[in-house]
Amino acid sequence: MKTLQDILPTTLKAEIIGPAQQTITTLCFDSRQAAAGACFFAIRGTQVDGHRYIDQAVAQGASAVVCEQLPEQRPSNVAFVQVNDTAQALGLMAAAFYNQPSKRLKLVGVTGTNGKTTTATLLYRIMQMLGHKAGLISTVVNIVDRTELPAHHTTPDPIELNSLLSQMCDAGCSYCFMEVSSHAVVQQRIAGVEFAGAVFTNITHDHLDYHGTFAEYIKAKRGLFDSLSASAFAITNADDRNGMVMVQNSKARISTYGLRSMADVRVKIEENHFDGMLLKLDNVELWTRLVGRFNAYNVAAIYSTLRCLGFEQQEIMPPLSAVTAVAGRFEYIKSPSGAVAVVDYAHTPDALQNVMTTISDIMAGHGRLITVVGCGGNRDRTKRPEMARIAAQLSSQSILTSDNPRFEDPQAIIDEMRQGLDADALRRTLCITDRREAIRTAIALAQPNDVVLVAGKGHEDYQEIQGQRHHFDDREVVRQAMGIDTQN
Repeated sequence: MKTLQDILPTTLKAEIIGPAQQTITTLCFDSRQAAAGACFFAIRGTQVDGHRYIDQAVAQGASAVVCEQLPEQRPSNVAFVQVNDTAQALGLMAAAFYNQPSKRLKLVGVTGTNGKTTTATLLYRIMQMLGHKAGLISTVVNIVDRTELPAHHTTPDPIELNSLLSQMCDAGCSYCFMEVSSHAVVQQRIAGVEFAGAVFTNITHDHLDYHGTFAEYIKAKRGLFDSLSASAFAITNADDRNGMVMVQNSKARISTYGLRSMADVRVKIEENHFDGMLLKLDNVELWTRLVGRFNAYNVAAIYSTLRCLGFEQQEIMPPLSAVTAVAGRFEYIKSPSGAVAVVDYAHTPDALQNVMTTISDIMAGHGRLITVVGCGGNRDRTKRPEMARIAAQLSSQSILTSDNPRFEDPQAIIDEMRQGLDADALRRTLCITDRREAIRTAIALAQPNDVVLVAGKGHEDYQEIQGQRHHFDDREVVRQAMGIDTQN
């Protein structure tokens, strides 16, 4: 049993009004989950201010309330804790409630616009292959040792995050690899979490609908590295123009990787094929089943992380050669006729260009590239024309379609994408709002030597339309259009 006083860190400036020795059995920031023994956190969110729901939480039996502004009515049997930042307090107190789980294993955070999921997931897989129990917190799935749990956000809220880390400790995990989103840093979801190290993949145009400016987006990403202790490591991409900016204020020991720049870990692509690459990594040749320049960076980041964690080169190379791509990341499907489809999560201009350039390099002028791409609704609108421009520029034929339109009109999104196209590009571009029909059309147009790229959704098995999620899996639709039995 823990009391309110037990879970209040000494570093947190707080004033307690009421019984500080209240027994706390659960934490929540949704008043509907409040009950006897609960500590309710009144968080000021982008849409809703939790202070409006303090009375409801108290009425449902909450034993304690953490808030920035005290309510006028304060029942004497409820403890009220006034703090400067409730979101930060939630992170710090959640870590204390779960007995500081991030300090009981080696937690590595991975941040960047692209490559987070691949890097974190393959680190988890390799660690398991090396015989060490590990956990994963990612966009696709959360894993405690080998038990998979659904993922709702790239980075969970502090309560779920610390609960997951605690479960990993209980399961005997020594390591955890975790995607850290820019939203999570700004919203204090990683407050109270201690990282053994952090990895920066790259930063490009994304999430400006939330951060407002690119400078603020960079600042958010950099927050992870600013929080590292002197005993931690910070790994950064030396080829990214903001790579060193990320670590400029970090107290951690810094390690770099790159394809072009002088770096601690150098990687060079010797051969590139649809089924893998031959790399020279840290002066040793490595065949990997991953594909593309962007994955060469991911491989270098993974290798650098394992080296910083104390593993030797000869231990790392065999599992690094054996791992396969993460679901929906450059997923390669071949039809009986010989046409090839690639399904990829690329949903930013840079990621789309990387995937398309990789495909074109491998094709080497043999056949055409047909690209199906859309942009999500209620998200960064400024990237829409750029996505269409890149698709048209690097394809023989492009098809603009729906992604997750959410609460926007799919045709209106496509119309904004079309603004990035000149007259020649428009002549080579089809607009089909129905994503299933767009994919079928692309497959029907493809000849034996052609490649169809279906970009944007990758591993996702749904389409979000008007607040509802409908089952939709690009990979299923591609296989059906190719006449491949989807039951096998």
